[in-house]
Amino acid sequence: MRLLRSAMRFGYVPSQLLLINGLALHAIATGASAFWLAALLAAAIALSFGAERIAPYTADWNRSHGDAARDVVHAVVNEFSNFASLAAIPLLAGAGLGLGVWPRSWPFTLQVLAAILVLDLGITGCHYASHRLPWLWRFHAVHHSAERMYGFNGLMKHPVHQSIEMVAGTAPLIALGMPLEVGTALAFCTAVQLLLQHANVDFRLGPLRGWLAAAEIHRLHHRRDAALGGVNFGLFTTLGDRLLGTLCDVPPGLRLRSVDIGIAAEPDYPRGYLAQLRRPFAST
Repeated sequence: MRLLRSAMRFGYVPSQLLLINGLALHAIATGASAFWLAALLAAAIALSFGAERIAPYTADWNRSHGDAARDVVHAVVNEFSNFASLAAIPLLAGAGLGLGVWPRSWPFTLQVLAAILVLDLGITGCHYASHRLPWLWRFHAVHHSAERMYGFNGLMKHPVHQSIEMVAGTAPLIALGMPLEVGTALAFCTAVQLLLQHANVDFRLGPLRGWLAAAEIHRLHHRRDAALGGVNFGLFTTLGDRLLGTLCDVPPGLRLRSVDIGIAAEPDYPRGYLAQLRRPFAST
């Protein structure tokens, strides 16, 4: 068991980033059936939940706090909206809204990496604004109301905030003329990244910790303390945080518990799905 735990700590992130994403990019580039993407996404989710039980960061976070069913609904609704929004890409391109300057001659993987960087900066900026603009925070607070951190937290978002973030990240890409295939790969990689960013896995990134916006540093963003919560906004990388001056490394010896995360100013935040959807409008 100790060997398996060690293997998961060092192999979880490469398995998701390189193996799962790599297979998905190959499937998209070769025109494989959408069935294979669905199967790979299911594999990514299964790997995340399996790793959380083999090498948990905090064992208590593997136990439902009365939130499991709600988080599944959040995940299904928001993941469906992510992929459904891809249908708008060819429509917008056909309407002449794109500049048609996308580097289609580049290798497919390089196109996807370029799209990830653009999306990352756009969403990082929107995320940063969500902690500073009261009207935007009301919608983003749904995400921060979580009382534990595990894979599905990444998709625990109010649909309004989810839509705003996606527009902030994808509008520049659509304007450049991003092809549908690249958009599909981008949506898949984003789903996997959200698992990595919130996973309850005690993994090790070594020197990459300062560059990848994974759970190892993103947990600090969910601290109840408002000052510490205002750090590490990046989705894929820490490039945006480096530009904003909001990158923060994990203090030596720090181990977060459920009492350390959430919204200190709103300890009685609604827990039910529909109540969370109504909350931002009740706060106006």
